[in-house]
Amino acid sequence: MKTPKIKDIKVIFTEPDNIRLVIVKVLTDQDGLYGVGCATFTQRPIPVKSAIEDYLKPFLIGRDVSNIEDIWQSSYVSSYWRNGPVLNNALSGIDQALWDIKGKMANMPVYELLGGKSREAAAVYVHTSGDSNEEVGDKMQAYMEQGFHHIRVQVSTPGYSTYGNKSAQTGKNTAKNKDVSKGPIPITSWIKEYDTKKNYAHPGGIFEPKPYIRSAISLFDYIRNRFGYGVEILHDVHERIPPILGVWFAKEVEKYQLFFLEDLFSPEDNEYFKMVRAQTSTPIAMGELYSSPHEIIPMIKNRLIDFIRIHISDIGGITPAKKLAAMGELFSIRTAWHGPGDTSPIGHAANLALDINCYNFGIQEYSIFGEKTKEVFPGYPKIKDGMMWPNSKPGLGIDIDENLAKKFPFKEREYGGAWDTVRRSDGSMVKP
Repeated sequence: MKTPKIKDIKVIFTEPDNIRLVIVKVLTDQDGLYGVGCATFTQRPIPVKSAIEDYLKPFLIGRDVSNIEDIWQSSYVSSYWRNGPVLNNALSGIDQALWDIKGKMANMPVYELLGGKSREAAAVYVHTSGDSNEEVGDKMQAYMEQGFHHIRVQVSTPGYSTYGNKSAQTGKNTAKNKDVSKGPIPITSWIKEYDTKKNYAHPGGIFEPKPYIRSAISLFDYIRNRFGYGVEILHDVHERIPPILGVWFAKEVEKYQLFFLEDLFSPEDNEYFKMVRAQTSTPIAMGELYSSPHEIIPMIKNRLIDFIRIHISDIGGITPAKKLAAMGELFSIRTAWHGPGDTSPIGHAANLALDINCYNFGIQEYSIFGEKTKEVFPGYPKIKDGMMWPNSKPGLGIDIDENLAKKFPFKEREYGGAWDTVRRSDGSMVKP
């Protein structure tokens, strides 16, 4: 039987629910046989499209679709300089599509190709946030009634910008603090006024570490007093606080028994994880900003983290992710693949294939899809009782309705979709 070859590679832009998604479709010379993958780098989609259409596509046309490993390895080094979110997302979209094709050829779900099921479904966590502890608690209650057992919690810091709370005010509205007993009085001259008619990917604001820490600890205390210790809570620092404060914070929250504390430091400050590990047992998740599968290896082999938080399209797809998961298993470190709103349903299907197969799966981040997104991506993963359930369809079990996707073109964004700057009260920049 003739082995199918790559005939064409298409890049599809779509934005059904105000999140820019980049989808790759690999077509073969066998009628009706194709695969889909997620290549979403929502802040820089145009370079990803160029990397695929101008470089990877001509490099891969005519290649045997069965040789996923060889295609990945040769594509990875084809530009000589490798890694980075642009090239790796481009490679990921193709890699996921090839796994989808292989599953269809074998008439098996991708998780079967990887070795079969380690579990029937994957536990997920959802996000809740609010401007007060009570608001966060009420939203938690609603999620718990829907069957969710793992919930990420974030709360606004009064008078300042806050990561993870969509209702938190931005711009000059974050400079409300005038009480020096609660935090510094901010300088606001650098902040622009935001035009409410324009589309900003992530408006800037003023952030202060210690007021944020006090608000977070107050939230954890409130949640444990209200709900007890049965429900699992998670929290994302998003690398915004100075490293030594991060060490103190991880120690201070140990008594609240978080499922994990995420992105305590920026990738540039990884050495501080040694201090955390020596002083506290608070579980640590790290990895979403890594754009090379090799960056997290020292964290795994030195057991400095408990959860691998890699965004699989940022490291090149399923092929490198399954290897990282296997390495993590050897060190008893679990997976918690990054799955925010800018992971398409196809990306979630790829995450799910790994979750179902990998013995050392820990938890899966999940962003609830909007109705338009569900229509564009038939076969999207379903949620029941706080679990994401795979279907039994061959490949990734999901598709894209291209005609419907065209009805949701990218909207114009300020700065091309780049995040605006968050700063301290004195005007200095805050990561990320």
